[in-house]
Amino acid sequence: MGVSSLEPADGSTFLLQAHDLQMSYGPRRALRGLSFSLGAGRILGFLGPNGAGKTTAIRILTTVLEPTAGHFEVGGIRSDEPDRIRGRIGVLPENLGFPRHMTGLEYLTYFGELFGLAQSAARERAIGLLDDVGLAQRGTSRIGSYSHGMRQRLGIARALVNEPLVIFLDEPTLGLDPRGQQELLALIRRVASERGASIVLCSHSLPEIEGICDDVVILNLGQVVAAGTVAEVIDQAGSEVLHVRVDPASAERARDALLAVVGVADASVSDALTGRVVIRLGEAADGPPDRPGIRDAVLAALVAAEIPVISFGYTGNRLQDLFLQVTDEAIS
Repeated sequence: MGVSSLEPADGSTFLLQAHDLQMSYGPRRALRGLSFSLGAGRILGFLGPNGAGKTTAIRILTTVLEPTAGHFEVGGIRSDEPDRIRGRIGVLPENLGFPRHMTGLEYLTYFGELFGLAQSAARERAIGLLDDVGLAQRGTSRIGSYSHGMRQRLGIARALVNEPLVIFLDEPTLGLDPRGQQELLALIRRVASERGASIVLCSHSLPEIEGICDDVVILNLGQVVAAGTVAEVIDQAGSEVLHVRVDPASAERARDALLAVVGVADASVSDALTGRVVIRLGEAADGPPDRPGIRDAVLAALVAAEIPVISFGYTGNRLQDLFLQVTDEAIS
């Protein structure tokens, strides 16, 4: 599958661009030509099974490693200027250690000074960041007294100290309970939308990526096997079965209307009590069915028949299906 340019819908400037990044460790090729672009205010899900090349790619993009070939740019600054790049990115690694004896305010102030702020300005920024991540009331408490979720919030605040253009978050919700995960993901989305920063989110939680990300890149064996917006990538998984739920009294009428749609091979009422109708797609003359086209035609037929639609979707048409499909294809 080809690599999408991940063009932002609003035409905003790309803040992160990777151009044919390659990395070899002796005879082993860990990265085989990674290219993508990410726009301002967008969140990119970076996925792949263990050993796919994700860690190598992130280490390159955060200037920890130099690629064997290729280059990348952050806000127009090329990767051959790593010191300048570091001033424009923020990083939350998976295992971030914290000095337990320091307070959250002291910790963030320290990093503000490392980035060249005067002590008063660094303290002022630290206070603002603590408020932004919901830790204003605990800023003067020692980090050793923080819960895991609070430390993750502090880690995000630290990644924002230098007002970065691009933020890299590695498994930010790992170890959090469902409420903590939800709150942290909402914070990440708010950071992207309010600050206009690009965010690269590494996670093994596919529902998490599907729920929060705008774009996705899937790596396997060092190469890109799928890329695009989340909706585009999910649609690549495909499915030949649609499920529609209508008012139970209209189920039979909906079935008759759908049988007349070009591209629908069969339609049947699967549950008369809940109004569920199963639609099976037929093969097109020149290959697989045009799923988006048939989907639109199905909805148009129901609207024309004045049948309200309660729910609608493909069976199993989720990011997980595509992930399993493309990683299995690459391995085999």
